Amino acid sequence: MSWAAGSLAPRPAAAPVGAMLRAQTRAELTLSLRNGEQVLLTLIIPVGLLVVLTLVPFVSVVGRRVDFFVPGVLSLAIMSSAFTGQAIATGFERQYGVLKRLGATPLPRAVLLAAKTLSVLLVELLQLLLICAVGLALGWHPHGDATVVLLVVLGTFAFSGLGLLLGGTLRGLTTLAAANLVWFVLLLLGGVVFPLSEYGAFADVLRYLPTAALSDGLRQLLQHGQLIGRDLLSLAVWATGSLAVAAKVFRWE
Repeated sequence: MSWAAGSLAPRPAAAPVGAMLRAQTRAELTLSLRNGEQVLLTLIIPVGLLVVLTLVPFVSVVGRRVDFFVPGVLSLAIMSSAFTGQAIATGFERQYGVLKRLGATPLPRAVLLAAKTLSVLLVELLQLLLICAVGLALGWHPHGDATVVLLVVLGTFAFSGLGLLLGGTLRGLTTLAAANLVWFVLLLLGGVVFPLSEYGAFADVLRYLPTAALSDGLRQLLQHGQLIGRDLLSLAVWATGSLAVAAKVFRWE
């Protein structure tokens, strides 16, 4: 068999953006699932918290306890995976030089951030299915429609952007401390455990925190079948703003 002149010449070039995104998302998802302890904690902690908050009445809420706490724990699971886990993993990847090596490849920074966000979204599917199953076993009766998916996606984008912003600018140990501190503050002030009405005059300000917007939006939709435009808009602003800033200031090393 004869070949035309030049037909076997090497033609090095970067892969199409779509192919790079799929490959990097698969790699990020594989790395996440291999970290068994972290996956186990992201599944056990929210489920355990849901059971305790539902069965032990040490926090007063309006209405059925399970209907109030399932949306809050769903938002906590999203925040834990998309923000805390994302920030810590990215911070240590920078510290250990993993991202520096990726930076030497044709992989664009925006594709890396998108792949990390999509991999988190896939992990969250398992979390949310488990939390919803436990909620139904506890007597949860959800309402709402497919708009829940939009809230989950926007919440994931918002927290992922914040996590990548933190992990993409600070060193690993600093990111570890900062991410856990922010997670704890958002847990207390974001309407996950305590109703925002408990904070009096500060409630109107706290409503615009991403955790509060997500937990309140999910609660209104799943508990009352209503979508609050303010929560949706707030999450959209957090998502676009955090991802845009993260893409701009993210450092490979």
